[in-house]
Amino acid sequence: MKALEQKILSEGQVLPGNVLKVGSFLNQQMDSDFIMEIGREIARLYADEGVTKVLTVESSGIALAVAAGIALHVPSVFAKKHKSANMSKEVYTASVYSFTHGMEYEIAVAKEYISERDRVLIVDDFLANGNALRGLMSIVSQSGASLAGCAVAIEKGFQGAGDAMRAEGIRIDSLAIIDSMTDEGVTFRA
Repeated sequence: MKALEQKILSEGQVLPGNVLKVGSFLNQQMDSDFIMEIGREIARLYADEGVTKVLTVESSGIALAVAAGIALHVPSVFAKKHKSANMSKEVYTASVYSFTHGMEYEIAVAKEYISERDRVLIVDDFLANGNALRGLMSIVSQSGASLAGCAVAIEKGFQGAGDAMRAEGIRIDSLAIIDSMTDEGVTFRA
C-alpha cells in the first residue's frame, strides 16, 4: 500500500532498538480517514474469504480491526491483556511476549465471542517477531474457528517472522513491509 509507505516516510521516526514510531497517525494519535482507508484495503484483500469476525489484541490494533470489521460488515473482537471484573470466566488464553514493553502478557478472549462457526481474520498494526499473531492464532485454534489469515499494517520484514509464517502456510498480508531501518531512513520491500 503505497499510501502507507508514504505516510511512514513522511511522519514515521526510527528510534533506537529497531523501533518505528508512527504515533502521529497509527498508534497514539490516529488519522481516522487513513485508518478507514487501511480497513477498506484489508477488506478488499479478504472480500472472498468468508470472514465472520476480525480479531486483534489490545490496544494499538483495535482501530485497524474496527476499520476492517466495518468494511467487511462483521464484528471486531479484541483480546484483553489484563483481566477485568466484567470479563467472562470462560475464556481462551495465550501467552504473548511483547518486545516493545519487555514483558509477557496473558491475553484472553471470552468464549462467547468466537466459536467453531467463525472464520476469523487477525488484524494488527505491526508484525515484528510474530508473538502477537501466534498468540491470536492459538486463540482461534482453541475456539475451533478457522483462520482466514492475518492482515498487518506494517511488517518488519528484516526480522523474518512474516516470511517464516508464510513458509508454514499461514496467509500473511502486510500493507507495508520494511526491509531495513536506519537513522538515515526506511527501505521497503519491492
